Amino acid sequence: MAVAPPAPDPDAAYAARIRLDLSKVRPHVSGPDTVQVATPLAEIEAHRVAIHKAYLVSCVNSRLEDLEAAARVLVGKKVASSVGFYVAAASREVQEEAEKRGYWKTLLDAGARALPPSCGPCIGLGTGLLEAGEVGISATNRNFKGRMGSREAKCYLASPQVVAASAVAGYICGPSKSEGPKLERAIEVLAPPAPPAEKVAILPGFPERVRGRLAFAPQDNLNTDGIYGKDYTYREDMSREDMARVLMENYDPEFSGMTRTGDVLVGGFNFGTGSSREQAVTALQAKGIALVVAGSFSQTYLRNAFNNGYVCIEVPDLVRRLKEIFGAEVAAKRKTILPGDEADVDFASERSRSAGDLPVRATRERAAVAGGGRRRRELREDKLGLA
Repeated sequence: MAVAPPAPDPDAAYAARIRLDLSKVRPHVSGPDTVQVATPLAEIEAHRVAIHKAYLVSCVNSRLEDLEAAARVLVGKKVASSVGFYVAAASREVQEEAEKRGYWKTLLDAGARALPPSCGPCIGLGTGLLEAGEVGISATNRNFKGRMGSREAKCYLASPQVVAASAVAGYICGPSKSEGPKLERAIEVLAPPAPPAEKVAILPGFPERVRGRLAFAPQDNLNTDGIYGKDYTYREDMSREDMARVLMENYDPEFSGMTRTGDVLVGGFNFGTGSSREQAVTALQAKGIALVVAGSFSQTYLRNAFNNGYVCIEVPDLVRRLKEIFGAEVAAKRKTILPGDEADVDFASERSRSAGDLPVRATRERAAVAGGGRRRRELREDKLGLA
């Protein structure tokens, strides 16, 4: 009996419609220091971006087929003397199979340096990390600033074939000539449906209101490495005071000194993207940040927030308006902006206000919150939105 494929609800609402012409897909390289910026391989090849280290590691792109693809590029070739090329299989079983098929020997004969099949450079642990001033290219899936070594290094992401070819050439390139423009895309933003009218019932233990000084971190795609860096994630000796002290160190080293207990943090869009480390939530709690308001959140980040009893609220209109008001500061790449205003989120009366020059009105959006750290609760709250 045929099984129907997954389908949306008939009345499902969509934020946007995206159209891609897959016949025009060409190899791209992401970065440096972000997965959000991708450059056609043909374009970046022309710049001959020199690299110091290359990585075919982690559970993401060191599967058997990945090792095979890289080995095919490296047959009869040698890694450039100026490049350290590190390989680690996705698992012990993958490495054993690669050894049986000869892929592993091809990689090592070319000059690759073998690492254990476990977490390593991808999360900033062990041998082969990027040093200050170095440039790396990796077949992993994250290249956030400071994640694979020094915050003063740069890292690009590419396929196993491109990583292998770059290791041989000493600069970013593919195994063969690449042509073609950037992938064309068309995005149609759709109008959101009208929110339903309903009354908020405050559950026992949930605050009726939150007041705090507004702290604005305008960067979109602020990742978990930026919120809580890899230098501290795997340490067991970090007290809550230590966590608060290093909060946002990879994003803005001055953040912890500028903010204080009770502040309401407003971020950009896709806040908390990246790895699933829950310290990106608990470090904000340790600092005493009352709640986080953002244009949108990574769903993984929200899940960690729910599990730790931390309130996160999506208010895209507020974020857009703050970016307009503080356009000069955002253009100047100010990481943390303190307008001096107090944010007042009144859950009981369904009102949100801000003192001073930022009048706000309530808009009804969906906020998912947790109560007492023991069970998740989903409420519809009024949230901050600028008039």
